[in-house]
Amino acid sequence: MGVIEAKLASRGLLLPAPMQLPPGVVLPFPWVRVHGRRVLLSGHGPQSPDGSIPPLRGKLGQDVLTSEGYMLARLAGLSMLASLKRTLGELDRVTTWLRVFGMVNSAPAFAEQPAVINGFTELIVDLWGEAAGQHSRSAVGMAALPFGIPVEIEAEVEIDGDAR
Repeated sequence: MGVIEAKLASRGLLLPAPMQLPPGVVLPFPWVRVHGRRVLLSGHGPQSPDGSIPPLRGKLGQDVLTSEGYMLARLAGLSMLASLKRTLGELDRVTTWLRVFGMVNSAPAFAEQPAVINGFTELIVDLWGEAAGQHSRSAVGMAALPFGIPVEIEAEVEIDGDAR
């Protein structure tokens, strides 16, 4: 077990199973795209441990509390880490988190998107430390997100140069 996975285990955090898409949904793109040492992660939403989309759906500031959005952003982070592990083999290959783009399904007057996406950022910094985990970031409101999910996050990381 690698360092990051040991930290996850010590915190009682589980990586979810692969995403269970709704019937008939086909995604014509990869969750993770590796190009040299650069890894681009497609938008990930929150997942339950079994890979399903959690039942809490809707807009922040209308259907979902900021504190719930924070936890859903953490779940989106675990979803992203699960995709990275399946693609890279081990999470310790990630040397630096570079960029994060957080999208929040927001009611018109909701303006706490940064507080929601902090759930993701604080998870990553906790696991990788400040030097490797701090990333540039945007946290923006959206009129809607796929399947009514409250949060979607995409990212870019750098990995070690080992060929695997």
